[in-house]
Amino acid sequence: MADEQEIMCKLENILEIRNKTIQMQKIKSRLKMEFEALESEEKHLKEYKQEMDLLLQEKMAHVEELRLIHADINVMESTIKQSENDLNKLLETTRRLHDEYKPLKEHVDALRMTLGLHRLPNLNEEEEKLSLDYFEKQKAEWQKEPHEPAIPESLAAAAAAAQQLQVSRKQDARQTATFRQQPPPMK
Repeated sequence: MADEQEIMCKLENILEIRNKTIQMQKIKSRLKMEFEALESEEKHLKEYKQEMDLLLQEKMAHVEELRLIHADINVMESTIKQSENDLNKLLETTRRLHDEYKPLKEHVDALRMTLGLHRLPNLNEEEEKLSLDYFEKQKAEWQKEPHEPAIPESLAAAAAAAQQLQVSRKQDARQTATFRQQPPPMK
């Protein structure tokens, strides 16, 4: 009887070992699946971060491109103002010369008339461009100011935020490996 009890006790232990082993294998299988999912998610996260870095680089390239365009606009504005000033000076010089020419021509015409010669042709008869009306018309055309389109506030705020981001990323880049800035995509 003691042997039967001992055998029953061992059988119960074997049954418990079997149940616990099955439970352990199920947990092990779930653990393996969870670990694979974890590795997969880590891989995806790394890819997302790389894509985000590329997008930020592209954004910064566009911000830099906008900054260069803005600098070019400023240069063109100053060039246009300088050209307008030069044109005004030339217009004044032309007016002064025209004013000097008119009385001198009248005097020469009067002298020619006394000798029985024909009058000299007027400037506008010789060439249309030499009349004061032509200069006034030209001045009116180049003085028309083109309206500069205003930069939307959202774009200005984005540029400022990108500039701030660039400063903070430069500080981070000193601590980590640097990467090349990607040129903007060609369209």
